[in-house]
Amino acid sequence: MFRVFAKDYDRQFERWTDALAAGNSLKPKCKSLVEDVRIFYDGELIWVYSRSHTYPQYIGAGIYDKLARLFLMENATMVEVETDDPQ
Repeated sequence: MFRVFAKDYDRQFERWTDALAAGNSLKPKCKSLVEDVRIFYDGELIWVYSRSHTYPQYIGAGIYDKLARLFLMENATMVEVETDDPQ
């Protein structure tokens, strides 16, 4: 379970892609250096965006690879595989 947390916003998501989309949509609302957007995975901080960094930070060893695999698994049903075999 993913939890997106920001000022005046706290919501839970089942999918990483949904949580990431919500986190990215909240970036413009970070008006000061002390405001940030955080994503937690099972209570552990894994992603944070703040005005003090140009890009979001992935927190933890190997978390970027883990989230990339989750992204691929969540979107595997949307990808069509093209084959040369006419069946």
